[in-house]
Amino acid sequence: MAPTLTDVATRAGVALSTASRAFSDPDRLGPETLRKVVEAAREIGYRAPQGRAGGGGARAVQQDTIAVIVPDVANPVFGSFVKSAQREGWHRRSAVVVADTDFAPERERELIGYLSERAAGLIVCSPRLAADEVTDLCGGTPVVLVNRETERADCVLADARDGLRQTVEYLAALGHRRLAYVQGSAHSWSNAHRVALARELTAAAGLELDVLGRQSETMEGGTAAAASVLASGATAVLAHNDLVALGILAGARPLGVRVPEDLSVVGFDDIPFAAASHPALTSVAVPMARAGANAVERISAALAGPRTPPETLRLATQLHVRGSTGPAPKATPTTPERP
Repeated sequence: MAPTLTDVATRAGVALSTASRAFSDPDRLGPETLRKVVEAAREIGYRAPQGRAGGGGARAVQQDTIAVIVPDVANPVFGSFVKSAQREGWHRRSAVVVADTDFAPERERELIGYLSERAAGLIVCSPRLAADEVTDLCGGTPVVLVNRETERADCVLADARDGLRQTVEYLAALGHRRLAYVQGSAHSWSNAHRVALARELTAAAGLELDVLGRQSETMEGGTAAAASVLASGATAVLAHNDLVALGILAGARPLGVRVPEDLSVVGFDDIPFAAASHPALTSVAVPMARAGANAVERISAALAGPRTPPETLRLATQLHVRGSTGPAPKATPTTPERP
């Protein structure tokens, strides 16, 4: 196969957009960077398309294009992320396009492979694939991972540890001693990460934790889990996200369970609907809008100049207490039988 522009960028150790500028707009590059790209192209036998070689033709691209890949654009937490990323891209004169994987790893794999050849940079939010596979698929195209940690790429993460620490300490102060955790999907790194943290933090606080089976990360998944939560004997439940938590609220009502009198419910993400539910949902707020802006900032920095060592940005989380949590129910005293 003929060498591609991505091969040139990889060989020269520069961003794909930088390699593209060497042939479409070389005056925007420094002499040393331009030399590296031209030499890399010569070494691997790359030939620029007509109208691009040596900058003699018209500019092929006026704005950098950044692709954002999310698992479910209908989920409000990802909607907030995308809107913020597009706003930041607009300010930076970059076009931000969005692709939805519908939580399917195979679709995510195809989209990353396709877009890495066409976009200047990729932002992959909550990927279902392993981090190493994502970076391998991107090749020489700059990538930022969100809600996934790796040493091979820039990452933007919510500080789940501190958010869960606040939650466990709060529930313990309310007298809860047995908690349940409703998991998300099997392919979710965030789910596995939060489960491990919940185990660690509850053990340190001297509390019991019952980790329940995986559910779809939707209200339907939470409703399906409600009976298991009650069967666990827990007086408080932590849900993988707010949609699952809202589903637990809905599933508890037909079973005659009062929230928070009989069961306290805590979500994760603090989507806009959380405060509007009945009762209003206690949730760990995750700054996804800020994460969207930060991810675009990271990609823009990578496109603007030489590669720098990958960094991880951790964003603060905050427990927002509302009506779905309260003191642990008191044990009903047993009445001695009459002789």
